Amino acid sequence: MSGGLLKPEKDFTKDADKLIPEAEALAKTDVLGAVDKLLGLEKQSRQASDLATTSRLLIAIVTISKNSGDWNLLNDQVLLLSKKHAQLKQATTKMVQTVMTFLDETPSLEVKMSVIETLRTVTEGKIFIEVERARVTRILSNIKKTQGDLTSAADILCELQVETFGSMTRREKTEFILEQVSLCIERGDWTQAQILSRKINKRYFSRKPKKSTEQIETLKKEAEEREKTRAPDEPPMEVDDDVTDLKLRYFEQQIILANHDTKYLEVCKNYREVLDTEAVENNPEHLRASLARIVYYVVLSPYDNEQSDLLHRIKQDSRLSQVPEESRLLKLFTIPELMRWPMVAEQFGPHLCGTDVFDAEAKQSTENQANQRWQDLRKRVIEHNVRVVAKYYTRIQMGRLTQLLDLTEEETEKYISDLVTSKTIYAKIDRPARLVNFAKPRDADDVLNEWSSDMKNLLGLLERIDHLITKEEMMARIQPTRSDMGKAH
Repeated sequence: MSGGLLKPEKDFTKDADKLIPEAEALAKTDVLGAVDKLLGLEKQSRQASDLATTSRLLIAIVTISKNSGDWNLLNDQVLLLSKKHAQLKQATTKMVQTVMTFLDETPSLEVKMSVIETLRTVTEGKIFIEVERARVTRILSNIKKTQGDLTSAADILCELQVETFGSMTRREKTEFILEQVSLCIERGDWTQAQILSRKINKRYFSRKPKKSTEQIETLKKEAEEREKTRAPDEPPMEVDDDVTDLKLRYFEQQIILANHDTKYLEVCKNYREVLDTEAVENNPEHLRASLARIVYYVVLSPYDNEQSDLLHRIKQDSRLSQVPEESRLLKLFTIPELMRWPMVAEQFGPHLCGTDVFDAEAKQSTENQANQRWQDLRKRVIEHNVRVVAKYYTRIQMGRLTQLLDLTEEETEKYISDLVTSKTIYAKIDRPARLVNFAKPRDADDVLNEWSSDMKNLLGLLERIDHLITKEEMMARIQPTRSDMGKAH
């Protein structure tokens, strides 16, 4: 196919100006005759590479076919015109764009589906109208979704590799991928949803518009005008507009995906990204909800260096004063003191269970994530208490430990074993003696190094004391005595 950028050998504008009105008048009585009349001039203008006239004629033909009410004729003409020898790319693009505007005027869903299939057939495998194909496919996917066929809707839309489309704006690409992820989540295809979501670069959401709202609107109008005359191989004009809506939608999906896999720390990080959005910061209700969820999910996260660091950084956020209950709960996890689970459940239970994150009253079910999170909170409280005990005790009787943790011996052993396996603490259980030893055995090198360090510190202190004594003696020698002061008088 020709690129459509060749200089026309002949200008058929005047011929088209005369013929198109005549064909439109003839179409009232003889539609096929009017179409044939235009096809003759279309062939001449196409062979002469007259893009402007060819585009006008193609649009006129499909418009006449549509106005006649014969949608089968429209489908036939679209297929026929797209297959013409040396058909101009831009002319085909404009014809497809025009037919897409007819979709809202179709008399029935069956007719609309036939036009969509025709457009998908015409656009298949053609890079210069890949954007139009994507938009038509999106319409078809929405129809399938409306009919309740979620699987077909997802399959149809997910076959598009929009990230490779050079002629589509970045914003539209992101919208397509977000819709693909949304369909996968709705039908429960979590693996595919994760794969598709990785196609979006999070740095795109960190960009802030450098222009005012008026300037952005002006640029959008310029982009629309340029789109009408843009060559197929020319990239679209990007507008540096606000992407807050896409950012919030993206992180909402990431929160759903992370929650499904019970990756609480990832959920917390995603809520922190939401919190850093200007629209959320300016909305007090949304701000408090995000702050509360950040606290919930950071305390639900299993303990490690990253979780501990994030926990203390969140504690330093001055905005936590807006959620006092959550701030008090967070503080308990940052101080090395025991917090008994019955006390935590009594003080924080009514407030926490009033949220959609926790629900202690829910039925015991693996499918109930709210109840599972409540059980995980209890687990994190107990693990915190075990770490506190391991910090202050080198050895403790099992009976006393069960009292401190409010657990049975079996549960106590289980929690200690889990923390030892994750290398959070060191512990050994002597069952016959009913003792738990938290002191980590040291080899000779460790003992010797500690002794050497202690001796070095001791000698440093002695040297400091000797220096201070010498200084005091020297100061005493140079001070005048009372007899000397009397003689002076």
